[in-house]
Amino acid sequence: MTTYAASNNIILTGFMGTGKTTIGRLLAARLGRPFIDMDDQIEAQFGKPIRDVFAQEGEGIFRTAEAQLCAQLAQQSGLVISTGGGALVSAENRAALAASGVLLCLTANVDEILRRVAATGERPLLNVPEADQHQRVRELLASRRTAYAAITHQIDTTGHAPEALVEQIWETLQGDAEIAGMTRLPVRGPAESYHICIGEGILQHAGQLLANRGLHRGPAAVVTNAMIAPHHGEQLLASLRSVGFEPTLCLLPEGEQHKTLASIASLYDQFLAAGLDRRSPVIALGGGVIGDMTGFAAATYLRGTPFVQIPTSLLSMVDASVGGKTGVDLPQGKNLVGAFKQPHVVLIDVAVLETLPAAEFRSGLAEVIKHGIIGAPDLFVQFEEQGPASIKHLVTEAVRVKIKVVEEDPFEQGWRATLNLGHTFGHALEQVSNFSIRHGEGVAVGMVAATHMAAAIGRCDASLVARVRNVLERVGLPVRLPDYDLEAVLEAMGHDKKRAGKTLRFVIPQALGDVVVIDNPGMEYVVDALQQVLR
Repeated sequence: MTTYAASNNIILTGFMGTGKTTIGRLLAARLGRPFIDMDDQIEAQFGKPIRDVFAQEGEGIFRTAEAQLCAQLAQQSGLVISTGGGALVSAENRAALAASGVLLCLTANVDEILRRVAATGERPLLNVPEADQHQRVRELLASRRTAYAAITHQIDTTGHAPEALVEQIWETLQGDAEIAGMTRLPVRGPAESYHICIGEGILQHAGQLLANRGLHRGPAAVVTNAMIAPHHGEQLLASLRSVGFEPTLCLLPEGEQHKTLASIASLYDQFLAAGLDRRSPVIALGGGVIGDMTGFAAATYLRGTPFVQIPTSLLSMVDASVGGKTGVDLPQGKNLVGAFKQPHVVLIDVAVLETLPAAEFRSGLAEVIKHGIIGAPDLFVQFEEQGPASIKHLVTEAVRVKIKVVEEDPFEQGWRATLNLGHTFGHALEQVSNFSIRHGEGVAVGMVAATHMAAAIGRCDASLVARVRNVLERVGLPVRLPDYDLEAVLEAMGHDKKRAGKTLRFVIPQALGDVVVIDNPGMEYVVDALQQVLR
């Protein structure tokens, strides 16, 4: 990746209908730069529309002209360039333009793509009956997914105004550009915004990333456990020291059973011994348990200190590290004591997943699949078919869903509750198992139960039950837990923090991308759903 500078080209690519031309023109006007639409250039060269070039000259001739134009534009500078949807599928074209500037890949979901394409006219690669267009788009996206995923900066344009996307692109181009391969996702918090930085190998840049965001360079706490510290602790400490932080390693015991107020008290003692004041960053290095406890301690120590999340498990990367929910358990249930504490920044280094046990990785996939059901149907379909293009792509797309939800409902007063799909059942199963089953395993079984419930009360098609079950089984997650007592699970559900008074609250899917919160579905439906996964 070329570091952005005023002389660099800015190249927008992505599938048809993702907004490359519209956004490119606006961005060029904002920056006072020339705008080049590659399709317009090729139409001028041939003297005919793109569809006629395809029909009369053939796609091969078109692609040759496209490659020649990429080479020509790569010799220029200071341009905003919109490519054709397939122009940068070629690695040679991609490399040529990347050498001249910064590549950004615009994305949109399939329904949005079809809506936009219908409004803008015929596309030669979509010359199929209307009933087959959805499948055709999916096939084309699948064929290009590796090429698109190779582009560092991904901008989801679904549901966003072009003007807002121009601002997002401009922000993406600023700061941290020296860290190759890193994607920054902005999150609008209730008080201030922060970034989620996703990349491979970015842990070594953690100190600079924190310094870039104005965190005070002095005493700092790195909270982790004895299992994670040998793998990643020293690299993080060295990165922090290299830019002037004075970090102290603070250890917590491993496991959900230690997610208690007693553990929080031990953190306070370690913070005091490290000389932390109200400016000192408190950094969570670990999975969801570490993040939850560290965030709660940061929210309450000296009435609040800056909080940084560096998740090391897939589950915490895509769920627990985003949105500011922190807390600890009581004997009666999970997360019954907690606080909202927004992080100052979240650093997600997907390279750390190489040290994650396979069972923990599978557990994290439950949350990824959950996010696909909630708000990323295309991601869910990828699991049904060929799988996501890369781990970074999988994490990024799942995190986008979480960001969208928490921005609209930062304090879980409404829509954010949909993120609890499968959790009412899953948390109860975890508790009854004395937390011997992993969180993701409980959520997986909980999602199957929730989908059974939705089908039983007529809120979703019965085929969705099979689809959810099949995807979970495909990645090696459980879809039933026959060794637990129905009455014990029901009793545990009575202590769930998501209940409203005496009424249990459930999240159920009505279709992919369409989940709702329901109260009091009827105890017969709750019992039936549990029976489906306990027998």
